[in-house]
Amino acid sequence: MLLYIDPGTGSMLFTIIIGIISASVFFLRTLLVKIRFAITGGKSKDKGKDGKKLDYVIFSDSKRYWNVFKPICDEFEKRKIDVSYYTASADDPALDEKYEHVKCEFIGEGNRAYARLNMMKAKVCLSTTPGLDVLQWKRSKDVDYYVHIYHAVDEGLGYRMFGVDFYDAVLLTGEFQEANIRKLEELRHLPAKDTAVTGSTYMDALKVKADNVKKSTGDEKLILLAPSWGPSSILNRYGDKIIEALIATGYKIAVRPHPQMAISDPELLNSLKEKYPDNEKFSWNADNDNFDILSKSDVMITDFSGIIFDYCLVFDKPLIYADTSMDLAPYDAAWIDEPLWRFEVLPKLGVKLEEDQFPEIKNIIDQLMTNDKYRLGRAEVKEEAWQKIGQSAELTVDYLVKKHTEIEEK
Repeated sequence: MLLYIDPGTGSMLFTIIIGIISASVFFLRTLLVKIRFAITGGKSKDKGKDGKKLDYVIFSDSKRYWNVFKPICDEFEKRKIDVSYYTASADDPALDEKYEHVKCEFIGEGNRAYARLNMMKAKVCLSTTPGLDVLQWKRSKDVDYYVHIYHAVDEGLGYRMFGVDFYDAVLLTGEFQEANIRKLEELRHLPAKDTAVTGSTYMDALKVKADNVKKSTGDEKLILLAPSWGPSSILNRYGDKIIEALIATGYKIAVRPHPQMAISDPELLNSLKEKYPDNEKFSWNADNDNFDILSKSDVMITDFSGIIFDYCLVFDKPLIYADTSMDLAPYDAAWIDEPLWRFEVLPKLGVKLEEDQFPEIKNIIDQLMTNDKYRLGRAEVKEEAWQKIGQSAELTVDYLVKKHTEIEEK
């Protein structure tokens, strides 16, 4: 009886122990890197023309963010400004580009990549990777300025806790995102970060392609199921129920799982793929570029995935969003005592789907395809979330060059 620990205290102690072990592992890994660095005489690959720091570094933790960085790299190339692009994906499309001023390099996966970044020497570093100075990726003492760029046009609270806390600046797709940054800074007693509205590079590029694609005139309709990942996503909550309901409509169905699902829930994903193999009316989509599947589909069904805004704001197409409750505990959103912006704007973009409506899903889809009542709502959300349309790559590079100049002057 004297040794009894209540479940709440036991859970807390377990979390603390795991935290200590994790911190120790990361400390030892960093120590080993520093020892190797000292043995080699402090030699670093990251040197600019002056033998000191690189001027600009762009880091991408996944090839799927090339759509964010390609317009920026193209703009650097256009201006004949040297920049180093580091990727943690060996098959990143960036590695196939024939740039003169943009040097693209695969720096390894996981801890190998972060070890390189932790010892990096650069004046300005741009990345869309959250969690700087939280776990593996530490701020290098030889990097002057870290800039975060969003890869979605939502409220910016969908990152795991402390997502952008230790960046020096955050580039916004719309002014509305700044309010949450300031709230978190106040709650966590952080110094104010610099912010600038520079729009969305990948959505600008997506819009150019969408404006030039030929509209489909085929009679056969394609319905896209594009969920997020994690326990609150459609496939995790409803699995084969939603797939069966969609197959029963008789329409062509494409399912595009979030890439993270293959890492976080491989057993569920593989079991669904085995149960529902590709055929003439049903397919699984895993294209690195989502443009083709978004442009070909007539209606999209999702949950809280950021793909909502690609689909509704770029392609101006109707949306069905499933009734899923998102557990906010691990995310920055848990610190903000108000509804998430994305959930507030969903009713302006499309129709909510309850589980008991699955048998009626064909009627819901048919009504959406013949009723354009959500067009004004999509336009309203677009104006708020996606600003500086068509200017993002230029404004982003303008900002980076300005910060670089300030560092040089100091």
